[in-house]
Amino acid sequence: MAGAGLGLGLLGPRGLLSAGPSVHRAAPYLLIPMDDSQADHLKAYGLTFRVLERGGRAEWFLNFRGGAFLVPGDGATTRDAALAGVTSEPVSEGQVTDIKAQIQQQNMDAVPLEKPPKIAVYAPPNASPWDDAVTMVLNYAGINFEKIWDEEVVGKGLTKYDWLHLHHEDFTGQYSKFYLNYSGAPWLVDMVQRNTAMARQLGFPNVPAQKRAVAEEIRGFVNRGGFLFAMCTATETLDLALASGRADIAASYADGSPMDPDATRKMDWSQALAFQGAQLELSPNIPSFSDIDGHQVNSLDRRQPLGAFKLFNFSAKIDPVPAMLVQCHRDVIPDFYGLTTSFTKSTLKPSATILADEPGAPWAKYIHGELGQGTWTFYGGHDPEDPQHQIGDPPTDLSLHPHSPGYRLILNNVLFPAAKKRELKT
Repeated sequence: MAGAGLGLGLLGPRGLLSAGPSVHRAAPYLLIPMDDSQADHLKAYGLTFRVLERGGRAEWFLNFRGGAFLVPGDGATTRDAALAGVTSEPVSEGQVTDIKAQIQQQNMDAVPLEKPPKIAVYAPPNASPWDDAVTMVLNYAGINFEKIWDEEVVGKGLTKYDWLHLHHEDFTGQYSKFYLNYSGAPWLVDMVQRNTAMARQLGFPNVPAQKRAVAEEIRGFVNRGGFLFAMCTATETLDLALASGRADIAASYADGSPMDPDATRKMDWSQALAFQGAQLELSPNIPSFSDIDGHQVNSLDRRQPLGAFKLFNFSAKIDPVPAMLVQCHRDVIPDFYGLTTSFTKSTLKPSATILADEPGAPWAKYIHGELGQGTWTFYGGHDPEDPQHQIGDPPTDLSLHPHSPGYRLILNNVLFPAAKKRELKT
């Protein structure tokens, strides 16, 4: 298991100290609580990330005070916490020893964090008419990232990155079927023209063929050891593109004509990351992709109401990766729509781990798995703090939501690749 190699390991004082002697005597460490005492949960991730960028080390205390962080008590970190408005508590070496003794005795773990991942966000170069939750929270937390798109991906540009985010891209080349409700909208015309020009530039016969090639590069990125995080449409359509087997299965959607009636039968789910056996939506007049999404938000006769989803409780010592991904100060989180809001459980591969679902419902909200040396995590929905988000709505102001549990799940994914790998036992 690529992520399962993340382990305990206790950091000695030399691994955390970098400030002057007087600071050492006063507080060699800062504890960043992530329970309800934290003033800004989201910026706390950025603070920890920047410690790693400066060459420092930190620890993630899983299931302790909401998933607290232990960081150096040096001047740079102390000033950063104050400027960011992040709650920190000076702790001595003796206090750290006591905390770790408690951690050893309970369903908790102390995971060393060492090297920050290099982050890429997949997005077209022009500003889209809707916002991207991950881009917003990275900016709010103060975590550096770079944007890439199809030209860089097809050109093997993913080799420069450790962590890749996908949001609302439609990898089947259907433009999310926006033509049903937004035909003629300037932003949709621009989207079609931009994608068509890129397909031509890269030598593909059509946009579906181009997007499938991009999907295959992303799959290769994961297989080689990359960390993939996807939300909304990108989750479902990435797997549909990978499983399509032939680029022309979805190509008819590009001009609004009916799909090949044998398309579902031709799907090769062995190439998909998370899903299998899904039924494609063959009609170009129904704005959904398949039965993977349990909520069917754009199909008025099948749309399901929003409820709340519950995070699973994992053993921090036995399953550290799932435990890291669900660290939060809330177990139950209000749901939120996206073009793909949830994942029908009957379409999940047996290898997929459900991290959160709506109790009693036939769908999951948050899932995780492995491919080769890497991992993928899919999170349904568009914006955790805007349940009914519509195209053209103003971006969410995260300064009004510094404790957002839904956004915390995104940042768990950003930070967990920094965890130290445990050596395999022979």
